[in-house]
Amino acid sequence: MTDRLEGKVAFITGAGTGIGRSAAELFASEGARVVVAEVDAASGAETAERVRRAGGEALWVETDVTEATSVRAAFDRAVDQFGRLDVVYNNAGGSTQVDGPVTEAPEEEFWRVIRLDLFGTFLGCKYGIPRLIESGGGSVINTSSNVALMALRGRDCYTAAKGGVASMTRSMAAEYAEHGVRVNAIAPGATRTERVAALAEANEHVDRMVRESALLGWCHPRDIANMALYLASDESRVTTDQILSVDSGVTA
Repeated sequence: MTDRLEGKVAFITGAGTGIGRSAAELFASEGARVVVAEVDAASGAETAERVRRAGGEALWVETDVTEATSVRAAFDRAVDQFGRLDVVYNNAGGSTQVDGPVTEAPEEEFWRVIRLDLFGTFLGCKYGIPRLIESGGGSVINTSSNVALMALRGRDCYTAAKGGVASMTRSMAAEYAEHGVRVNAIAPGATRTERVAALAEANEHVDRMVRESALLGWCHPRDIANMALYLASDESRVTTDQILSVDSGVTA
């Protein structure tokens, strides 16, 4: 059986931990050469080494998704190393407990999450899409959130950023289809990464709230990575302009 990503090169931001690491390992196991674009040296190098130990091919590139020069240089390095680019997975981002209602949330938190989640995705597309076009087309996978698709109290900064990602995904899908580039976004629900698991274990309310709202229980990083694999593969060749929820039915 042919690996689902055989011959493809995938660039994944925030691949040092959590969903990004899970996707890097999964993509590599399906035949992709993986670029681990991560700002943290220790975790980025560790992900690349884990991929190599499992028999895959990976390159760690130190990447700050909030800085244009860093993102542009990372794509240049990826193509210099592997000769092409087929998948851009803009995974880096995240909310914090500092977020809150618009009347209470610190302005600094608004700009932090806008810069990381929305502007970081913008830069990944700005410098990644031309590389996809050079390779004859490919897949952009952005990361929105189920909070962009439903009402949620206490996360107005994060909701604004992820709503922007969803809207930008749709406009780019229309813009670049003629070049063979499809653009979609995954909208995860609460996902039990190491960080979130520690929060849930420390706060029983968080764990109970997720268990009560998620029809099929907690999402795990591999659940999100599995959707990313589909979007990265040729199985999704006519799938574009979609915001795909992977949230255990929370938005139902």
